[in-house]
Order: sequence, then C-alpha cells, then structure tokens
Amino acid sequence: MSTASTSSADRLRITEIFYSLQGESSLVGWPTVFVRLTGCPLRCGYCDTSYAFTGGQWWSLTDILAEVARFGASHVTVTGGEPLAQPQCLPLLRQLCDQGYTVSLETSGALDIGGVDPRVIRVMDLKTPGSGEESKNCYANIELLTARDEVKFVITDEVDYRWCVACMTRWELNRRCSVLFSPAQGQLPPAQLAQWILDDRLPVRFQLQLHKILWGNSPGR
Repeated sequence: MSTASTSSADRLRITEIFYSLQGESSLVGWPTVFVRLTGCPLRCGYCDTSYAFTGGQWWSLTDILAEVARFGASHVTVTGGEPLAQPQCLPLLRQLCDQGYTVSLETSGALDIGGVDPRVIRVMDLKTPGSGEESKNCYANIELLTARDEVKFVITDEVDYRWCVACMTRWELNRRCSVLFSPAQGQLPPAQLAQWILDDRLPVRFQLQLHKILWGNSPGR
C-alpha cells in the first residue's frame, strides 16, 4: 500500500478492503472480499457509503491483489463509491479475473460499462427519481448488458416503483438479465415492495441487504 498523493498509472485510491458475506445480488450469501474504491460523481439521497466519497489511500494493483489473496476467498466484489470513476478499475477487474476469482462489479450505471472485462458480473443500478440522480443514468449501458449481468433498482416509494416497471417494459430488462428490486432502507417498508411485486406478478428478484440484517449499517460489512 502507498500513501503517496499521486495518481500514477498503476494505482487506485482505496477506502477499504474487507471480507464479509455478499449481501446483495444473485451472489448473496457467498463469502466475498470487497474492494471499495474511493470517490463517486453521484450523490444519491439514500446513499449508505458516503464515507467513501473522499479520503482513502493509494494502493498499487500488486498490493491490492496480494491483500485480496490473503483472505482465501473465491469471490471478489469491486464496489465504491463508483469504481469506474477510476480508470485503473478496468485493469484491476481484468487481473482479478485472470487470478481465477468470481468477480462482480457494483456500479451506479452513470458511467460507460463497455470496457469492463466480459468475465465480470456487472451489477448495474438504474437510478430512480427518488434517488435524486435519475438524470445521471447512462441508458446506453442497457444495450451492453448480457445474461450474466444484473440491473438493480433501489426504490423509495410508489412513484419510483411505477417508474421501474415502466423501465422494465420499455427495455424488456428481464429478457436481457436478472432484475433486482430493493426497498430504500428507512423509506419504503420491505413488505410493501414485496406485495407490489406479487400483485403485478413481476419477473424480478426482491432483495434485502443481508449484511444490514446481520450487522446493521457498520462500515466494512
């Protein structure tokens, strides 16, 4: 790890690297190493990782790979912040895949996902009106999604829910990849979202954040 204030070609600014259970996506429950990159161009109203907006330390790719290997896990998730805001995220993802890990990327959907290694599972948000960042969605990313990818909606209220259903219909999202619906913590009762999904017979995966059920809102979980 390097603490030098430089953005040299082989370094990324990292907030934390930790080992936990994957709390979201189709990989939920798997012991996973999380590499949380620092920085994000969005400011979603429900964000639970604002501590990753600034700070962090510079790590070389070599040191990141060594730290990931130390935990002995088969799954790695690169998250943020917004990982793709740092160009060296792409080489990191590629090298993790080369090392034989099952690699997933958690991205806001605001930046181009086209350069991501095709071996990576891209878990991409579409930001709802209730997030306050709907205008940042890069809808061109939808055409790049494959069956191994996932689209996630964090839903704050019924307006958001109806917006998400309209997006699913417009782009036939469930035909492209898995679709995840999550209630925004403290804003939408989970049971209400579950009932809407059942009432409308939606082909989506309802999800709660397992790590928060287990450990609350503690960073590094």
